[in-house]
Amino acid sequence: MAKKVFISGPIIGMEKQQEYRVPITEVAQKVGFDVIDPWKRERVIYNGTEECWWDKVPTFDFVQRDLDDADRCDVMVVYLPILSAGACMEMFYAKRKGKHVIVVSPIKCLSPWIVYHSDLIIKNFNELEEALKKYI
Repeated sequence: MAKKVFISGPIIGMEKQQEYRVPITEVAQKVGFDVIDPWKRERVIYNGTEECWWDKVPTFDFVQRDLDDADRCDVMVVYLPILSAGACMEMFYAKRKGKHVIVVSPIKCLSPWIVYHSDLIIKNFNELEEALKKYI
């Protein structure tokens, strides 16, 4: 059975910029992982057409589905071009559950909280294949 990668990253404020999920998926599959991408399930919720649209989302079910996905993964790839409360919470949860966490971020000075809850921090997707190979 193939190991699983969970894709985590910012959505709020980036609803129309989710293309980062494509290279993560391609690299993970190339290395031999199955991919868990909550965006495939949740993108219908994220239309971003009205202010505070997320207030209308059933919070418990929404968050619990992501936590369940994190429970099923072996490695979480967290893309942080900007800080994201959701991605950081998923990362915190995954690390506490003993999952491997790879952060992909061009941010020069990441929070000590992010560093502490990461197994590996890389600057761009060009480094992702080698990073994932460590956990296959």
